[in-house]
Amino acid sequence: MALVHVDFYSQSLSGQTELYAVLPNDVPPFMAEMNEHYKRPAKVLVLLHGYSGNAADWVTGSRIRELSQEYNLAVLMPNGRNSFYLDLEGTGEQYASYVGKELLAYASRAFGLDVSPENCIIGGLSMGGFGAIHTGLQFDSYKKVIGLSSALIVNGLPEITDEGNKVANRAYYEHIFGDLKNAPETEASPEVLVKKRILAGRPLPEFFLACGSEDFLIEANRALDAFLTEQGVKHEFHTSPGIHNWKFWNEWLEPAIVWALS
Repeated sequence: MALVHVDFYSQSLSGQTELYAVLPNDVPPFMAEMNEHYKRPAKVLVLLHGYSGNAADWVTGSRIRELSQEYNLAVLMPNGRNSFYLDLEGTGEQYASYVGKELLAYASRAFGLDVSPENCIIGGLSMGGFGAIHTGLQFDSYKKVIGLSSALIVNGLPEITDEGNKVANRAYYEHIFGDLKNAPETEASPEVLVKKRILAGRPLPEFFLACGSEDFLIEANRALDAFLTEQGVKHEFHTSPGIHNWKFWNEWLEPAIVWALS
């Protein structure tokens, strides 16, 4: 299993950006022969970090290197900064386009990976869980989506104030989402994107969602589960005791991968 750290120029971001990749391209033959996952080409899993994180978070916080080897997964971990993985108005802030299209195209050129939608999975935690869900709905690049403790905050944005908000100030949310009063009706909302895809007759990806029962985001995740059920969107929603931390994310990462490969 190879761990690669790459700095490269991104057109979407108008500058250099970093990428960590875990590539199961050096597994000893005797290990591959005993593993059914090596009877197929490597699947591609994009993992997105959370707010205030960076491209190394999954490498340092999870078992992803071990899981990459066990399940024959090429894992791409980009740096999304604090963008919520959305396309913003500013030059160099097209993070949705970067994760939804350019990152896969670069990985195909650099690592020779099969980046067809049927071979690609996207997942993330917290802000990255939102980014994975949103990217999976905005683009047709991924057939399966994993959201762990997803920061599904769009419907609550009209009530955001500086007082009592320990994450960021209102100016930050306005920079990311625009007019907060109207944010729930824009394409920043996963619900809006689901309805648009259904109306247009575009097939939807499948979703695996998990959130801790004591997580401050649990009600928003339950609401998305109820919405997807109402709309007839194929998905799984899991909850278990846990808060917003690596203990919970590591508990559900492997089950999510097993689901995605099934």
